[in-house]
Order: sequence, then C-alpha cells, then structure tokens
Amino acid sequence: MADPGITILGIPIPSSSALFLTLVAIHVLAGIVCVLAGILAMLLRKGRGGHATAGSVYFSSLALVFITMTALAAMRWPHDNQLFTLGLLSIVSATIGRTAQRRAWPPRLRIHIASMGLSYILMLTAFYVDNGPHLPLWRSLPPLAFWLGPSLVGLPIILWALLRHPLARSAPNPTPRSA
Repeated sequence: MADPGITILGIPIPSSSALFLTLVAIHVLAGIVCVLAGILAMLLRKGRGGHATAGSVYFSSLALVFITMTALAAMRWPHDNQLFTLGLLSIVSATIGRTAQRRAWPPRLRIHIASMGLSYILMLTAFYVDNGPHLPLWRSLPPLAFWLGPSLVGLPIILWALLRHPLARSAPNPTPRSA
C-alpha cells in the first residue's frame, strides 16, 4: 500500500516516513533562514559587516536547503525533478555570485548582484511551484503565476540595482582587451 502522506498547516506532505519528515523539517527551517537572510543582505548597507554576514548565512542556509531538497527529490523522483532543477540553478547562481565577489572577478559587483538576485528568485520560484497551490490567496492563481511571479517581481529589482544602485554604477567597467 502506498504512503498517503500527511497534511501540516494545509500543506500536503507526500510521505509520513520519519526520514522524509525529518528532512522536510530541516528543509523548511533552513528555507526560512534563507529567505530572511536574503532579505537582510538586500536591505543592509553593502560591504563588510551586516551585509556580508547576512550573505554568508544566506549562502550556508541555501546550501542546506539544496542538500535536503536533493535528498527529498531523490526519494520522489521523477515527481520532484523540476524542484531539483530549480534548486540546482539557485545554488549554482549563488556560488557564482559569491565567488565573483570573493575573487574580485571584473565586473564583480554586477556579477554578484545579478547572480545572488537570480539565486533568490529561483529559490522562491521552487517554493511557490511546490507550495503555491496550497497557500491562501496563492491557491486561486493559475499555475503559471507560481513559475513567473518571483521573476516578474525580482528581475526589475535586479535591473534597477544594476543600473541605478550607487555601488553598481560606480563599479569600474572592465578594460576592453585589444584585439
């Protein structure tokens, strides 16, 4: 007999196994930390200190979200393959953004802003694709909204930051190579 799962706070959990529920609990807690740390990193003054600390917490919690998501997706493959893909793209994007900043790749600030912002969008997209149909207000939206909503909100913010934020505007452009 197949495991019917359980429902917690109106959200169906597809398995009631102790391992699956433990992974879900870790995943949810890490996801909450990730969302909050990401918001803090976006809002705090850029540079060393609060922004860098919040960014490190974001990256670490995103890594834990990715690890738990990988295990959960493997347990429910191929049903969760799209969530795995979104999670993989999110952690890869965050890794590029973090590495660009740490290794001072030119133009590191623009790469950092675009990559970290895209990572956040991909993480939220995965959340809404998986949970949106079960959330109040969201459940009345068409499924396409779960896929496009975070991008429709986040991409203009990233574009604004790249074009208008004082740090990105004052970042030196890379010197063109002569042919």
